[in-house]
Amino acid sequence: MPTRLTNYFLRTLREDPADAEVTSHKLLVRAGYIRRQAPGVFAWLPLGLRVKAKIEAIIREEMTNAGAHEVHFPALLPREPYEISNRWTEYGENLFRLHDRKGADYLLAPTHEEVFTLLVKDLYNSYKDLPLSIYQIQDKYRDEARPRAGLLRGREFTMKDAYSFDVSDEGLDVSYQAQRDAYERIFGRLGLEYVIVKADAGAMGGSKSEEFLHPTPVGEDTFVRSAGGYAANVEAFQTIVPESAAIDGQPAPVVFDSPNTPTILTLVDHVNEHEPRSDRPWRAADTLKNVVLALTHLDGHRELVVVGMPGDREVEVKRAEVAFAPAEVEAATESDFAKHPALVKGYIGPWSPEGPVLGDASASGIRFLVDPRVVDGTAWVTGANLHEKHVLSLVAGRDFTADGVIDIADVRHGDPAPDGSGPVELARGMEIGHVFQLGRKYAEALGLKVLDENGKLVTVTMGSYGIGVTRILAIIAEDNNDGKGLVWPAAVAPFDVHVLATGKDSAVFDAAETVVAALEASRFDVLYDDRPKLSPGVKFADAELIGVPKIVIAGRGVADGVVEVWDRATGERTQVPIDGVVAVLES
Repeated sequence: MPTRLTNYFLRTLREDPADAEVTSHKLLVRAGYIRRQAPGVFAWLPLGLRVKAKIEAIIREEMTNAGAHEVHFPALLPREPYEISNRWTEYGENLFRLHDRKGADYLLAPTHEEVFTLLVKDLYNSYKDLPLSIYQIQDKYRDEARPRAGLLRGREFTMKDAYSFDVSDEGLDVSYQAQRDAYERIFGRLGLEYVIVKADAGAMGGSKSEEFLHPTPVGEDTFVRSAGGYAANVEAFQTIVPESAAIDGQPAPVVFDSPNTPTILTLVDHVNEHEPRSDRPWRAADTLKNVVLALTHLDGHRELVVVGMPGDREVEVKRAEVAFAPAEVEAATESDFAKHPALVKGYIGPWSPEGPVLGDASASGIRFLVDPRVVDGTAWVTGANLHEKHVLSLVAGRDFTADGVIDIADVRHGDPAPDGSGPVELARGMEIGHVFQLGRKYAEALGLKVLDENGKLVTVTMGSYGIGVTRILAIIAEDNNDGKGLVWPAAVAPFDVHVLATGKDSAVFDAAETVVAALEASRFDVLYDDRPKLSPGVKFADAELIGVPKIVIAGRGVADGVVEVWDRATGERTQVPIDGVVAVLES
């Protein structure tokens, strides 16, 4: 039976929702696919569920082709498995925690590694049972601090998450590649451009991690790529460490007055005027910027660290969050500086003519970390830890040492790729899939072992593979629209054909019914706008907004035995005999 708009649960809107920031959010709400319930939480309406089901069907087909079996876990789970893996704590405020009436702790699952592991532990005990790949399509929950952009970053979202279980690392490599290949087929069938980038594993853990990013201006992720094939998100980018320089023969440090120079820009202007070089002007890259960060650890302890980096670089927030995880990172506050008078704001440096080096934790209590470019023998202009004083010719490895190296400076267009494949460029992207080689982290924590062929207990090695189903739907909508509404690709469109009866003459409706019956007989999925007493303009506007790729219009031409076939993607309209519609659409 065709779906008739006279009794279909659908209301379109003419105005954009006030809270919508991106095109997909605006159109999915206006066209009646989703409705907001709370920040980052949406109800799914019939049109939206149809598109979502199409995406899930493609994913299921390719998971089956990859040898995976579907299961389904609850979203509401007990605390204990996540306590054992330490993720009850590691997830921090992003985890939805709740109590039942007896006071027991539960959570809304952000991912399901723990319970997948326990399920296999409960049922399998021999190497003969492996390899195994199982998956589910299930809702996930994360208490995003700033849910935004509709379905692109929500608090409730649907994911496909798959897990592989193998006896050996070699087996994991095979399972990982099978899932990776399936992802390429899935995104190809969905018509999504993607770039596979090296990624940081984050709270998931594991030895290998790759993201499938869809390049898009509304993407939340920055990634880098080179013409030679290197690709990584900024969190996983590794700065090339330069060779150390000779220390012998370098001039001794010279402290100089530098009034009103609390910034790198003012410092560079000052030294060029008062301490000029003979070979070239001083640049920001010649200075050592010392950034004070505050880390809040999981136990609530607040720690300051100082990070020294070339003055032409800034701290990249995401890189810092990954580097210092699970601690939260922010810039030090005025209150932090007040508690540490040894930090002379605007004139901080790793050395002082009047005291111990900043990196001497026993003396200052503050860790001093440096950027990978700050290698032994490099000379810097930096703060002297005295008000309105800086120092020239401060040499790393001679005048100061660091407590460690940390790679959190921003990545720039033209920086060399770490694999030697040339300079990188930066682009914006949205994560649509992520594959991990988890290794034995969860199996060790939860005791997943099997007997090997020699009768010895061995720990199983695992992989984890996720696809953001609802995010993909939003990205497809973001990519496929025009000024009037959505234009769905055929593979995921809610219907194959949208038939419009435009006019008041009963002959128009009779012709539309004839076309609908023929299409249904040929197994087309049809949406039929049979609403009486509505103007053609209203029906056209709704059809454009809803975005079914093929539209058949029964209107004035019915008197001449023709209807109009409208291709939403190209805008082309073709007059077709009423009895020829099926043949045209099939071709």
